Amino acid sequence: MPFVKSVTTKYKFGAHVSTVGGISNSVINAHKIGCQSFAMFLKSPRKWDSPPLTTEEIEKFKLNCEKYKYDPLKDILPHGHYFINLCNPDESKAIKAYSQLIDELKRCEQLGIGHYNLHPGSALKGGDVKVQLKQLAKYLNRAIGETESVVIVLENMAGKDNLIGNRLEDLREVIDLIDNKTRVGVCIDTCHTFASGYDIQSSIENFNKFWEQFNEIIGFNYLKSMHINDSKAPLGSNQDLHEKLGHGFIGLEPFRWLAHDMRLEGIPLILETPHEVDDGYGEEIELLQWLETIDDSDNKELITRSNDLQKLGAKTRKEQQAKFEKKQSQNKKRKIGGDVISQLTKKKRVKKE
Repeated sequence: MPFVKSVTTKYKFGAHVSTVGGISNSVINAHKIGCQSFAMFLKSPRKWDSPPLTTEEIEKFKLNCEKYKYDPLKDILPHGHYFINLCNPDESKAIKAYSQLIDELKRCEQLGIGHYNLHPGSALKGGDVKVQLKQLAKYLNRAIGETESVVIVLENMAGKDNLIGNRLEDLREVIDLIDNKTRVGVCIDTCHTFASGYDIQSSIENFNKFWEQFNEIIGFNYLKSMHINDSKAPLGSNQDLHEKLGHGFIGLEPFRWLAHDMRLEGIPLILETPHEVDDGYGEEIELLQWLETIDDSDNKELITRSNDLQKLGAKTRKEQQAKFEKKQSQNKKRKIGGDVISQLTKKKRVKKE
């Protein structure tokens, strides 16, 4: 199925595309599915070391960007290597992660790319979040000093085990510690936002409330991009489980709100939904562009399409809801047990006194 880049959309809807055969192919793959912006890995995300970019591949990448009308400074947001954890309490591992960051930032500079997306990392079990957050900022300041112009875009997260970025305040604290604030930004992931407990789904008022919080805590001047994903897991589950648009607990309507939000014009809005082939992204880009044309939540075609997509994701949502409720029940029992032990210990102390 052929997809064509829209000439009418106000938004830079795009997707994370393949680089198989060379990083220059990412540009072609993005164009084939109608991307206005796109993301890719700069090298294999499954191993530490990868061969350097060749002069020929760099030139092909730049020529393809020119041919297919992508501005590398504004339209392309490479995704950082999954192994990078600058918050690791183990200094040797943090240093190894830092060397990967520098390598990737320099690849961006070779390609003329202006922004680079990075997971903030984790303090891991037993680590001190505040201490490791300062460590993250230290390495980011050092990386900014060793490179020329790439803006490091920190992504909000969803998860446990001292993960940095579950709260907007985490990202604000990092930004506050960055010396050159023109070289740092934020990427908001819709799945991560919802899973970490921010209600962007139940009403347009709550959707806007989140963005008001974002502006108050971080500031819209730092919003450089978004990752557009539905969520397989419920609100506040802390499960990073991306889902196809409309299939998950967020549903289709919030993405219609997103496709009418002037605050999000001009930045990469990247799909990371689960698809085996890029054509699935092409279909979702068209879906987002269609939502941009629907002004009324009572639109009959919108309601029908929303219901159809919800049916497709019903089984997964039911399974994840059951897991979530089971975990909540277990946590409640642990808390009750802990409270009982605490009370018994307190009584024993009183008797001894």
